[in-house]
Amino acid sequence: MRAVRVDGFGGPEVLVAREVPEPEAGPGQVLVEVAAANVMYLDTLVRGGWGLDYFPVEPPYVPGAGVAGTVVRTGEGVDPARVGAVVVTDTGRADPEGGVPVPPFGGYAQRVAVPASGLVDVPEGLDPKQALALLHDGPTALSLRHSGGFGPGRWVLVLAAAGGAGSLAVQLARAAGARVVGAAHGPEKLAFARGLGAEATVDYSVPGWVERVREATGGRGVDVVLDGSGGDLGEAAFGALADGGRFLGYGSAGGRFSQVDAEEAERRGITVLGLFDLESEEDGEPNGAVHQILELARSGQVAPHVGLTVPLERAEEAHRALEERRVLGKVLLVP
Repeated sequence: MRAVRVDGFGGPEVLVAREVPEPEAGPGQVLVEVAAANVMYLDTLVRGGWGLDYFPVEPPYVPGAGVAGTVVRTGEGVDPARVGAVVVTDTGRADPEGGVPVPPFGGYAQRVAVPASGLVDVPEGLDPKQALALLHDGPTALSLRHSGGFGPGRWVLVLAAAGGAGSLAVQLARAAGARVVGAAHGPEKLAFARGLGAEATVDYSVPGWVERVREATGGRGVDVVLDGSGGDLGEAAFGALADGGRFLGYGSAGGRFSQVDAEEAERRGITVLGLFDLESEEDGEPNGAVHQILELARSGQVAPHVGLTVPLERAEEAHRALEERRVLGKVLLVP
C-alpha cells in the first residue's frame, strides 16, 4: 500500500509517498480503508523536528493523527459485524499505560490498523470528511467553550479565527450568546470569520491590532482570549484582556506556546490556562466529546470548513499551504 513517510526531519519536501507493508489487524484492532487523513499544523512542526519532548518521534515515521474511512477487517476479539462501518478514529502508536493511540503517527496512508475501542461511527447524514474535520478540533473547541465560560454578552477574542479549532470556537461562542472578535491575517480570513458570526474582526499582522480589539469592546477589553496562535501574537493578545478575564493558550503555530507574565496575571485577577489545563466536556463515555461535536454538526449547530483537499501523493503541498497560512479551516489528504 502507499503511505507518506518522513525519513529525516526537514521541510515539506521530506514528505514522500512510498510503498510500505500493509498493517495487520491484531487482537482488539480493526483495519480501516482510509477515505481521508487529517492534516494538522502540529504535523508540520513535528516534521521539522519541533516538540520532541512532547512527541518522541524518530524517523522514519508516517505522520498523521486521524482518519475517516471504512472498516474492512477485524482482528481477534472484535465483532466481525464492524466490517463496513464508516468511522473516524485516531491513529498512532499505542500509549503503554492506557493503550490509546498517541499522535502524530500513522494517518497518511491508504490503510491503518487501529484499536476497535477508539472507533467513532459517523452519524447518518454527515459526510465522513466533515466528521474527520471535527475529530481533533471539535473536542478542543468544546474544551475552550467549557473552560472559557462563554455566555451572553461576554466578549471573546479568538486568535486564528479562520483555523480549524478557531472557526468552531467562533460558532460555539456565538451560539452561547457571546460577542466575538475574530483575529486573523488578511481580508479573506477576516471575511470568513465574520461569516461564522464574529461581530468584529482585526488583522493581527497590522500594528495596533490590540488597541482595535479594545476599541471594539468599548475600551474595557475582552473577557476571554482563545489563543490558537501562540508565540508573540498570543502574548500581545494578553493586553486585550479585561481585569478578571481568562486567557486560554492552546496553539503553537508561532513555533511555541505563549508565555504570559504570571505576576501581572495574578495582579489583574486573570486566569491563565494552557493546552493541558483545559477542562474537558467528556461525560464519562469513551470519545464522548467526539460524539458530542459530531451530533452538533449533524444537527447543523456547527459547520466545519474543509478548505483544502489534496491527494496523498501531494502531502508536501498540504504542509506548505498550512505553513504559509493559505488555508481557511481544515486540510485533508485523500488516498
